[in-house]
Amino acid sequence: MNMLQYPFDSALILQKKRSLKRQLLQKEGLVPKKVAILSGSTIGEVKNILELFLLDSGIQPTFYEGGYALFYENLVFDDGSLAAFAPDVIYIHTSLRNLVNLPTQADSPAQCAEKLAAETARWKQVWQAAARFGCPVIQNNFDLPTYRVMGNLDAADCHGRVHFVREMNRMLAEYAASTPNFYINDLAYLQAMRGMDAFSDPTAWYAYKYACAIDCIPDLCHSVANIIKSLLGRNKKLVACDLDNTLWGGIIGDDGAEGIAIGSETPAGMAHAELQSYLKELGRMGVLLSVCSKNEEANALGGFERAESVLKRDDFVSFKANWDPKHLNLAATAQELNILPDSFVFLDDNPAEREIVRRELPGVTVPELGAPEQYLQVLDRGGYFEATSLSADDRKRAEMYRQNQQRAALEQSFGNYEDYLKSLEMECEIGPFSPAHAERITQLINKTNQFNLTTRRYTAAEVEGIMQDPACLTLYGKLTDKFGDNGIVTAIIGHQTGEVLEIDLWIMSCRTFKRRLEHAMFDQLVADAATRGVKTIVGRYLPTAKNLLVSDFYATIGFEKTAENEDGSRTFVFTGFDGYQPQCGVMEIRRV
Repeated sequence: MNMLQYPFDSALILQKKRSLKRQLLQKEGLVPKKVAILSGSTIGEVKNILELFLLDSGIQPTFYEGGYALFYENLVFDDGSLAAFAPDVIYIHTSLRNLVNLPTQADSPAQCAEKLAAETARWKQVWQAAARFGCPVIQNNFDLPTYRVMGNLDAADCHGRVHFVREMNRMLAEYAASTPNFYINDLAYLQAMRGMDAFSDPTAWYAYKYACAIDCIPDLCHSVANIIKSLLGRNKKLVACDLDNTLWGGIIGDDGAEGIAIGSETPAGMAHAELQSYLKELGRMGVLLSVCSKNEEANALGGFERAESVLKRDDFVSFKANWDPKHLNLAATAQELNILPDSFVFLDDNPAEREIVRRELPGVTVPELGAPEQYLQVLDRGGYFEATSLSADDRKRAEMYRQNQQRAALEQSFGNYEDYLKSLEMECEIGPFSPAHAERITQLINKTNQFNLTTRRYTAAEVEGIMQDPACLTLYGKLTDKFGDNGIVTAIIGHQTGEVLEIDLWIMSCRTFKRRLEHAMFDQLVADAATRGVKTIVGRYLPTAKNLLVSDFYATIGFEKTAENEDGSRTFVFTGFDGYQPQCGVMEIRRV
């Protein structure tokens, strides 16, 4: 069991933090990132435990620790130290304790409104100062006060602190909704989840100036880490579901479709139906769903034909109901969908099956499930699918994978791969980065792991800066065919120095592997580079555990390998501009 996987033992994490850190630092492929924590209260243990959750997500943080309660000064009046640190993420760790314009009973309604306006202006000044650093900014919202001078009226009257905090949180939500690269860590939800008395124990503040109880710090850090890992493309992509006693109560092979518990007639049925509703909403967000069950397929399908079943067969991109070992079915699903098993979350009520999958496929995340009424809570609070942005492509991801399955089926009917590709009637749109596509390109950059030659990540602000830099050459690729629109699935960033263009980034979604889109992109790159007077293109491959499939990609499109280091990194050079012949002839290409 992973000690940092929800539901976790906070006391044990705090006790074992040093040994946990030593273990986590042994992980391969850790991505270094610089995280600035700006303090509204004591941040010592916050930093320590946040580091554990980030390491567990494959991120190795280096921290900038702001001075105690100096978040405002550090950001608004930076002395140069924060700018020199050049953070990849800024986390403003503040709370109710950092509100300074709280109303009193002596204030008139007009004065209460003035204080709210002054407090709003003060915080917006902080956030605008943070935005100067060009990286994602994470801000706690405000926990409720633990006492109410006016009782229940505190929530409605302008003098009430409960009312004031809720107005501040409403303002903060509106600001986040309208401000790119700004994200809320929902401290108010954490307080409600753990309970006000437990979370906001005043002892922690009076004795240590911590904004929450010490044993709630892991909950806080887990929440912040979920945002950061989502921003860096570390979310899971698929939920693989067992069926019997997981998506419904009972054994369908024994009880029949009419005998399983699903729907509103029993407590167990309601719990399973609510889990299905939750999974349905995940699917609408772009999370893939699959079935992995030891069952006869006909029986399994019968369960989804029940009127009370929220999920239907069409909600699943893969459906494996057979008697093969589940880890083999999961591996087969990963291969069919061309995504890695470490993108999977596996739900199964059977502890023996969970343990086998953990042992045989250690990259798969396997939550520890208890009673059916707790399944949804465990999946939700695991933070596996934290949303920091949702694009139109996200919402239609399942349909895109279904279209890929149709393409795979068509491929089987052709003896010649070139003929198959031409039969897809592909159309490709290629153009330089633009504001209209910047959000999707940034998301793609931070989510793509397999076809990713340098593994670099870019923030939205960095992408915007690259678009404005005349030394940078950028290309995106959008692919459609007779089965549907794949959306923007590939991007290149290069920078020019004299007659040399160095490729800083080349990524492509796994959905479009082997469709010759990479060749179409290179054809355009060569054409654009030649127009700029480039004579040499340099490409580098930096190895990770996930991108081995592109280790020699450059050699396949005309580059010469000029260096290879002990760490597996490689350098390739292309000089074949004279007489260059386009490599892609299987799709219509439209330059924009």
